[in-house]
Amino acid sequence: MTSSTMRALLQRGYGGTEVLSIGEHPVPVAGPKQLLVQVHAVSPDSGTVHLMTGRPSILRPFVGWRTPRQPVVGLAFAGIVRAVGEQVEGFAVGDRVAGSAPAAFADVVVANPAKVARVPDGVSMADAATLPISAGTALQAVRDTAKVRPGQRVAVIGAGGGVGSFLTQLAVLEGARVTGIASAAKAAFVRSLGAEKVIDYRAVSDPREWGVFDVVIDTADGRSVSVLRRALAERGTLVIVGADGAGGPVLDGLDRQLSAGLLNPWVRHRLTSTIQVERASDLQILLDHLGAGRLRAPVAEIVPLDAAREAIDQLRHQRVPGKIVIELRAERP
Repeated sequence: MTSSTMRALLQRGYGGTEVLSIGEHPVPVAGPKQLLVQVHAVSPDSGTVHLMTGRPSILRPFVGWRTPRQPVVGLAFAGIVRAVGEQVEGFAVGDRVAGSAPAAFADVVVANPAKVARVPDGVSMADAATLPISAGTALQAVRDTAKVRPGQRVAVIGAGGGVGSFLTQLAVLEGARVTGIASAAKAAFVRSLGAEKVIDYRAVSDPREWGVFDVVIDTADGRSVSVLRRALAERGTLVIVGADGAGGPVLDGLDRQLSAGLLNPWVRHRLTSTIQVERASDLQILLDHLGAGRLRAPVAEIVPLDAAREAIDQLRHQRVPGKIVIELRAERP
C-alpha cells in the first residue's frame, strides 16, 4: 500500500446513523502474528448496530464510555491477503479470505489468523462476507447450543433476518423440520430457505398458537422467557440469540439471557443462550458449505460504501430480508 491513509466508515459517537461518516483513516500495519487484508466486501450485523448505538450500555466500559475507542466500524469482511506476519503460517499473499476483525469497514484491515479462513473457488467475496458473524452465530446456536437432531421440530423466531436466515438453513441441513416465525413480507423468502411453514408473528402473536416444538431459537423477539416456553414440548429447548432492542438501555435484552440461565435448573425445559466465539474452523465449515451449494448466502442487496449509512439504518429497523453487503471494490472475474 503506497498511501498512508485509506477510506473507512467512521463513528464519532453513539446514536443512529448520523454518527457515521466516510472519511480518511491511517492505513494499519500488520504485526508479526497478523494478516493485512485488502477488503473487497463487508456485511453489517447486529453487533454493528449495538456498537453504533452504544447499547446495551453495559458494553461501554469495554468499548468506550462517551465515544468508541475504535473509530472504524465493522467486523465481518472478505478480501485478499496483502501481507503476512513473519510468525503466521498457512496463509500467503494473494489468498482470498473471509473473517472478522475490528475496524473491518475500510479499504484495509488487520486480522488475527485464528479468525480468518480461505474462501473456496467459485464463492464470491460478497457471499463470503455475510458469514463470519451472522452465520457463525447461527452455526454455534444450532450445533452446539440447541444440539439440533434429525426429525426435530424447530421454530426459528426472526427467520427472515441475518442470523435467522442462516439458522433456518442450518437447522434444515441437520434434518430438522423448521417453522419460521417472521413478518408476512418475508414469508416467501423464509420458505425459500427450506422452512416447511412460516407464521406471521403479527397475526399470530401467542406462541401457544404456533405449535409444539422440540427447539425454539429466538433471535431477539422480545417476548419473555416464560411466554416463549409456551411453544416448547415437555423436554424442549429454548435458545436465546442476541439482544436487539428487546429491553432497557442497560441490558437491552440481555436480561432474557440471564433469566434463562437462572431459571434453567428449576424447570423441565432446557433454557439457554448463545454468544458467538469467532473461530476460523467454524468459518471454514460455513465457507465449504457455501462452496458446495449446501448453504446459500441470503444477500438482499449489494451497495457501495457511500450507501453504508442507509444500509445500516435498514438493518437497524429490521427491514432487510437476510443480509446486506457493502462492496468496497469489485472482484475481478
